[in-house]
Parts: sequence; structure tokens; C-alpha cells
Amino acid sequence: MAMFSYDHLTFRYEPFPIGIAKPVLRDEHYRRLLESYPPLELFKNIPKLGNKYSLSERFNPEQYRQFIRYQPDWRALHEWIKSEDFIQGVMDTLLQHHIDLGYRPPGERDWLKRLKDIRRGRGLKTRFEFSMLPADGGHIMPHTDAPAKIVTLIVSMVGEGEWQPEFGGGTDVNWPRDPARSYNQLNRQAGFDEVDTLHTYEFTPNQAVIFIKTFNSWHSVRPMGGTGADAMRRTLTINIEREG
Repeated sequence: MAMFSYDHLTFRYEPFPIGIAKPVLRDEHYRRLLESYPPLELFKNIPKLGNKYSLSERFNPEQYRQFIRYQPDWRALHEWIKSEDFIQGVMDTLLQHHIDLGYRPPGERDWLKRLKDIRRGRGLKTRFEFSMLPADGGHIMPHTDAPAKIVTLIVSMVGEGEWQPEFGGGTDVNWPRDPARSYNQLNRQAGFDEVDTLHTYEFTPNQAVIFIKTFNSWHSVRPMGGTGADAMRRTLTINIEREG
């Protein structure tokens, strides 16, 4: 059964397809996930990406697996995100918004065709990470994401009234000031002074920012202004990626 709702999803298409769905989870389900979100001590600091903490299959993987194993709500969500139903639901939703990524479900292909797709990098898989950015200066540098990524969903994990708008923390749609930087398939970073902000998706409860990785999918989170605050910009970041 689908856990996310895309009923209120809206898209913009330039310079790359990006949209927002809100609310994305049922209120009670969202509350339970918030209450059981992992503590900071399980996370790994990733300074090269900005001021960011991550708990995932790549960063502190043993703590990640143990947390998922012993938290039933997160375990159920993890199993669904790892399923073909999740991928198909996202692809069907994108197609309804005029975004056809060419994905066809495994039931429409025999096992040999699927094996060939995986070997050629055409099969898809999913993973997610828990991510935290400190309200006091946390940020993610402008970038376009790794080439293997296809779709990213950034689900906010914050309670009503917990996050102050003056902290910032929104997801910025960027465009490089130097036209030579517009083509960035391999995910080079840029400085904040090297890009303009075309649009900002504010950080608010129970929403998912959804975007397609392209050669120009520049995005970032600008340094936040919660000086002295202990608050964290908590998210669940889900990636649909090529296998192989």
C-alpha cells in the first residue's frame, strides 16, 4: 500500500523538473515517524558537502541498519521505499505530470531482459538517508547530484511550530552566473556567490520536494541564520538510482 500521497503535487519545469507535494504523509503516520527520528549521535558529519550530518547505507551503515531493524514504523517505510511498487508509483506520478523517464515495470519484461538492463545500468534501485543540517549555519553547497541518480525526494521531518521561518533551510533552485557552468552532469560544486536563486521551496512540515537529476539540476540549501539555536533541519532524502 502506498504511504505517500502525491495528490497535491505541483511542478515547475525550468531549468529542470522540480515540484512539491504537501501533505505527503497521513498526519498520524507523520507524527510517529517524527517521534522516532534517529538521534544526532548516530549520524556522521559530512563537511565536504557543506555543514551536514548523515545516517545512511553509506555513512554509519551499521547504526543505520540497527536503527531500521528496531523501529517498526521506519522499518515498514524502508521496506516500501525499497519495493518496485514505490518506484512504479513515483514513475506513474511523474508521467501524469508530463515527465516520462522511460521506466517500465519488471512485469513487462522477462528475467533475461531485466538482467541485461541491470548490466547496462538501466535497472533502478532505491536508497534513503536521514539528514540533518544545523539551523546555526547548516548548508549544502550548490550541485547537481551524481550521474547515477534519477529522481530525488526530500521529505521534511519537522513538527508544526518547531522550525522558525527566519532560520531559512529552504531548497533553492539555482542557476550558474557563468554560462560555462550550466552543463554539470558530473556534479561539480559551486560557491553560493557563483549562482543565482531562481526559486526557493521553504522548509515546512510534511512535504516532499521532488526533482529530476539533469545536467543542469543545480540546487542547494543556503547557510541558515539560526545563530545560537539548537534546532536541526531534519529530512528523509530518498534517491531512485541506476543499478550497476
